[in-house]
Amino acid sequence: MAVPTFVDRVTLHVSAGRGGHGVASVHREKFKPLGGPDGGNGGPGGSVILRVDPDVTTLIDYHHSPKRKAGNGGQGAGGLRNGAHGEDLVLPVPDGTVVTDMAGNVLADLVGPGTELVVAEGGRGGLGNAALASSKRKAPGFALLGEPGEERQIGLELKVVADIGLVGFPSAGKSSLIASISRARPKIADYPFTTLVPNLGVVRAGDVTFTVADVPGLIEGAAEGRGLGHEFLRHIERCAALVHVVDTASIEPGRNPVDDLAVIEGELARHGGLEDRPRLVALNKVDVPDGRDLADITRADIEAQGYRVFEISAASGEGTRELVFAMAELVAASRQERPAVVPQRIVLRPHEGKGGKEFTITRTQDGYVVRGAKPERWVRQTDFSNEEAVGFLADRLNRLGVEVELVRLGAEEGDTVIIGPAENAVVFDFRPSIETGAEMLGRRGEDQRFYEERPAASRRRAIQEGMADRAEGETRADVARRLDAGPVSYQIGSDEDPDWAAYDDTETESAEDE
Repeated sequence: MAVPTFVDRVTLHVSAGRGGHGVASVHREKFKPLGGPDGGNGGPGGSVILRVDPDVTTLIDYHHSPKRKAGNGGQGAGGLRNGAHGEDLVLPVPDGTVVTDMAGNVLADLVGPGTELVVAEGGRGGLGNAALASSKRKAPGFALLGEPGEERQIGLELKVVADIGLVGFPSAGKSSLIASISRARPKIADYPFTTLVPNLGVVRAGDVTFTVADVPGLIEGAAEGRGLGHEFLRHIERCAALVHVVDTASIEPGRNPVDDLAVIEGELARHGGLEDRPRLVALNKVDVPDGRDLADITRADIEAQGYRVFEISAASGEGTRELVFAMAELVAASRQERPAVVPQRIVLRPHEGKGGKEFTITRTQDGYVVRGAKPERWVRQTDFSNEEAVGFLADRLNRLGVEVELVRLGAEEGDTVIIGPAENAVVFDFRPSIETGAEMLGRRGEDQRFYEERPAASRRRAIQEGMADRAEGETRADVARRLDAGPVSYQIGSDEDPDWAAYDDTETESAEDE
């Protein structure tokens, strides 16, 4: 099987990198058993980026390797060390590449060197417990998971960016004309459909430099799929002007320049979108005696239709200089009218309505389905093997108002709650929060050790307050002894000994007798 050298349409499957997981870690140091959380964040995953590269002229690389994936983000670590960023995957594409989804909807039109499209964005890195700590949650025992990167299946379609497009019947001499006026060397032969792919040539006329492309295989019915022209008509959509290359020395019976011009114009009209392009007509092969005679006969009829006509010979070069400078005039005029192309960066993002609710809840036969960017993202970030992490998710959903809305819709304890799309949903049993009276419950994910004051801290605070009322000459140690519950000194076995009662046999025997 022949290996293609020019590919202008491919289907590409791209996967962005996954974000790294955050880590739950506690700082450990001698004499500091609770040094505080120091878990770092996970790094974001790499994105897949399409970038216009003027040195790339075909999509053949993606024809052979249609699946591409960016790098994953690094995992967080203790000591407040964040994970590394995943490496972006930059895919060079030709100028004029149109990106579509599988339904045929245009996502972006990449024109201009350096223009970028972030077609799949890397997943966010998960937060470590250091980032989750707050004044009310001082020592989280959990971290958030990294999010998976986006995956897309897209279509790439190349529309060659050329200033002048050559159109005409097979073997009219389009490839010969490009070879005559530029350094391009396309395959040239004396049989139809010699040219199977568009050819590009760079032409210079005075101070104007422009590109010329031919469209192979245009015949009657090309717009409906006959011949090769229907595959390549899109390559002239970006051309500033069109040049009809008409064969004046065709040996096919019944053909003449006027009819050939009418047929090609009919195909362009059926394709659509080219009505505003200026046209030139090149009557080719006037080096052949019959060709020159036919050109002289039909030139007046063609000019009567409003076309500017040139008699040329791609083989000998006759008339090509005048044609080239006429092309340059059209190109210069077009460039003055259109604004300069500025490289830009385009990011594909899901459409989110502005000003609306952040989530929706729908009651189905399977349960209550919760959809929304925030709830679905929070579920992806949750480590369900960690009870604190699950409690943290419940708090977030509650603050967002999910629980209140479920109750309003009639949800009862034990009902099924589904968060996310059907193919990747997380199912819960509804457990509404219960408000208690005198009982004091801490927030889920909190460490109560940081809220219980140690006895030593209470004693130091009492001593500090007692210093304000101390007597003259009384030291801090005297205040401390005065505030202590028991005596500062006592004789072992005396009545002041708090431990003597436990070993006083006389007192114990008297109690038993009674």
